Amino acid sequence: MRVLLVEDERPLAKYVAAGLRRHGFAVDLAADGASALEKCAHTPYDVVVLDRDLPVVHGDTVCRRLAGDGGHRVLMLTAADSVEDRVAGLTLGADDYLSKPFAFSELVARVWALSRRSVPARPPVLRAADVVLDPARRLAERGGRALHLTPKEFGVLHELLAARGDVLSAEALLEKVWDEHADPFTNAVRITVGTLRRKLGDPPLIDTVTGVGYRVRA
Repeated sequence: MRVLLVEDERPLAKYVAAGLRRHGFAVDLAADGASALEKCAHTPYDVVVLDRDLPVVHGDTVCRRLAGDGGHRVLMLTAADSVEDRVAGLTLGADDYLSKPFAFSELVARVWALSRRSVPARPPVLRAADVVLDPARRLAERGGRALHLTPKEFGVLHELLAARGDVLSAEALLEKVWDEHADPFTNAVRITVGTLRRKLGDPPLIDTVTGVGYRVRA
């Protein structure tokens, strides 16, 4: 799942980004509001974690514009924590509001909750055949057997299960599971799908649609 973290305090941004990546998110960074709007114009992020007091373009303006386009879920993450601040943030169009300091586990839970509001909505636990994936708890199993997946393998399986049998191209998976630094000509998706298939075992769960992409068998 692809997340944009908009935070101008560099140490905090690095800390939050590293923590989200450990939980399997693909994270891009923006240090000001103008950069955030530019990135959102080119990438359909599942969730935007947005600081409020930003340079260049204020976070309130960023939130209002993103809410207007309807394509991004916004979690405001800010030190402004009064009831009035929270009401103002939600009125601007934020989908959720979390004040600093925060418990990291709560941030992760809120990001997952927002991602489930996508269209069509994603269920909290994804299933296909005897495979079960619980993104919030980072658990995957097949036939009751735990699957020990890397973050990228988990992310690819998550996207394929969420597609509910629709075909996803390698480009779509690269956009959702890898961050903005990924080489568009890399074969990382093909390699990750291959290792994921080996860990899933038989019977095969993931089909290759030649020239198009990958899908989970119905």
